[in-house]
Amino acid sequence: MRWFIYNLFFAVGYTAMLPHFLLRMRRRGGYRARWRDRFGRYDDATQRRLHAADAPRRIWIHAVSVGEVYVAGQLMRELRRRAPTLRFVLSTTSSTGWREAEKQLAPDDVLIYNPLDFPGCVRRALDAVRPERYILIESEIWPNLLRACAARGIPAYLVNARVSDRSAPGYRALRVWFGPVLRSLRLILAQSDLDRQRLLAAGADPERTRVVGSVKFDVAERNTEKEALAAAILARADMGKDRVVLVGGSTWPGEEAALLNLYARARASQPNLRLVLIPRHFERAEAVVAEIEQAGFVCIRRSRTTAVDRPPADGAAVLLVDTTGEMMGFYGNADLAFVGKSLCAHGAQNMIEPCLCGVATVVGPYTENFRPVVADLLAADALIQVSDAAALERELTHLAHDPAARRELGRRAAAAVNRRRGVVGICAGLLLERER
Repeated sequence: MRWFIYNLFFAVGYTAMLPHFLLRMRRRGGYRARWRDRFGRYDDATQRRLHAADAPRRIWIHAVSVGEVYVAGQLMRELRRRAPTLRFVLSTTSSTGWREAEKQLAPDDVLIYNPLDFPGCVRRALDAVRPERYILIESEIWPNLLRACAARGIPAYLVNARVSDRSAPGYRALRVWFGPVLRSLRLILAQSDLDRQRLLAAGADPERTRVVGSVKFDVAERNTEKEALAAAILARADMGKDRVVLVGGSTWPGEEAALLNLYARARASQPNLRLVLIPRHFERAEAVVAEIEQAGFVCIRRSRTTAVDRPPADGAAVLLVDTTGEMMGFYGNADLAFVGKSLCAHGAQNMIEPCLCGVATVVGPYTENFRPVVADLLAADALIQVSDAAALERELTHLAHDPAARRELGRRAAAAVNRRRGVVGICAGLLLERER
């Protein structure tokens, strides 16, 4: 009866969300191309690759979107390094996740969208993929899919597991549903002690739930080619090495305005300061351009030029990076960084990336998605967290005026990240150990 109730509520919830999904399809386009994947129905080319006579049994790894896809990519590479015959099916749920997932695949791997968690969709997907193992990344717990894996004897795992502040009460209240599903998992590898306790409160098996740390410390990687390209773009925009470059990375609505306001005020006393904005969703570019121009600055759009012929003589310009996959290059050339979705939205984006680059990094108060990471960085005095826009302005303005302070903060940040790397190897070892 309880699973009938779950399926009923899932159907009602999905129907209510359908207009939102259709709008995202229209805006981003990627959903439409593989819509049938959601129902466990794959195109002929995918079917042929999955069902070829010599096709190996595969490990199916599911990652929600871009950050989790990076984790999945690291895990696949480490598992393949230890067991070269392994092949993978990687699934994701978003079009941006899909674009990044394509970069993580080996030639024999297969990429799909995750099926809806309806029994029929799950059954068709498992019939097509025929995985020997199923691995979930972070917080994706799909009851019907996991129950179907258990019924077929397919071992399932949850890696880099976390339970957000928002989700924890619901998991605990719905223990009657989540408990049996969590106990069906062969192994849960949690990011922190708090995540483990929240999983146990939801019904996970304590003997199968271990704390290993966050794989995200392993995911961030510097890229010399991207850094060189970003350096050239910055130099042509009068934002080169003799300037103090502030990068607002993965910003959300409201955060660009906060950075533009502090930039306008700070330039009076720090004329060498320059601002680079990298919105989280590139389709917001036109709205951000309007904000930049309304603030009185010239907007230089990365997508429309690789050279800037005549940057404003007074430096009154903002570089808008309205492309994807280039943020690490700009972090590698920054003096200061603010990481978005932490001031005007909840959850935060990845602050490990600028810290790895040795950049003095500031985040807002809302960092729930990176709770253990932020706790580690704050404990190492390697990150500054502020409570509001006024505090953000104070900290960034102070650091813009104090090169020694920002260099020392950046040094501590890079050291803290490097000390915590290696979790992906621990996870891979435990996953393979369970199969021996």
